[in-house]
Amino acid sequence: LRMLQVKLIVTGDDFGYCPRRNQGIVDCFLAGAISNVSLLVNGSAAADAAKLARRHNIPIGLHANLSEGSPVCEVLKTNSSLLNQDGFFHGKMGFRTALSKGLLNMSEVKQELKAQVELFHELTGHLPPHMDGHQHVHVLPEVRHVFAEVLEEYGIKYTRVPIEPGLHNCDWIPPSLMDFYLGVEEDSFNTVDVFTKHGIRWPDIYIGLSTMGRNMSVSSIRSAIDAAIQELTAKAPPSSPVTIELMVHPGYPSVPPAGGCGEGPDDFSQSWERLHELQTLIKPELQSHYKSRNIQLCSFKDL
Repeated sequence: LRMLQVKLIVTGDDFGYCPRRNQGIVDCFLAGAISNVSLLVNGSAAADAAKLARRHNIPIGLHANLSEGSPVCEVLKTNSSLLNQDGFFHGKMGFRTALSKGLLNMSEVKQELKAQVELFHELTGHLPPHMDGHQHVHVLPEVRHVFAEVLEEYGIKYTRVPIEPGLHNCDWIPPSLMDFYLGVEEDSFNTVDVFTKHGIRWPDIYIGLSTMGRNMSVSSIRSAIDAAIQELTAKAPPSSPVTIELMVHPGYPSVPPAGGCGEGPDDFSQSWERLHELQTLIKPELQSHYKSRNIQLCSFKDL
């Protein structure tokens, strides 16, 4: 059997979050462990991140953020449905709650997404080849339509649809987190038609929920990739090459007050789990596994 060719996009999320995250992501890229980054334009170190991407020729897209920190659109910074009483975005769960109560104005969501695309363009000198959502806000009801319209307006071809094969078998994920992931999965299923209708594309396979933070290991990445490819090939003989996006969050832990998107860095960002991801991703045995499986690292613009 001819070995299946696999194109793997390893995306370092939250580029621009803080100087230590930027450094970790760059170190990973230079080690050949990631092949793509996703920029938080409202991150406290976003301008620095854009400079680093240019200096090292790192493929970069936009990590649209509606849940953490402050908006970049001037008009929305003072009075908007996107803000809580402290003047910041509602948070990962707070955003979802406000949305389900019908409290978010979708025209403000659109305004902020466009402002983030414009700021990305200003910082990098080009439009993002791909655009996804921080904390998966882009697949939420209502938001998904606005998000798709913005991508279509700017001609941004690629996004991320976080449906992870084999997620249900991951018994190491704590129940509360699994509930969140299953919500993300359900929202993603309901988003497929919307994105398709707007001509937006995404890789064949998404991986990243089951391998986050402490759950990342060479073997967890290996088995997630193998299981996903197996599931895909069982359904139908795949078009070669198969494309996969692996979402990762490497970095050196944030040290407050540096970092964040206006409110300082969150717990995950300050934790050892970031460094653990970085150390796992750069392991030579992971790189040699990719070679043995005919897996080639690339970015969205190589698809």
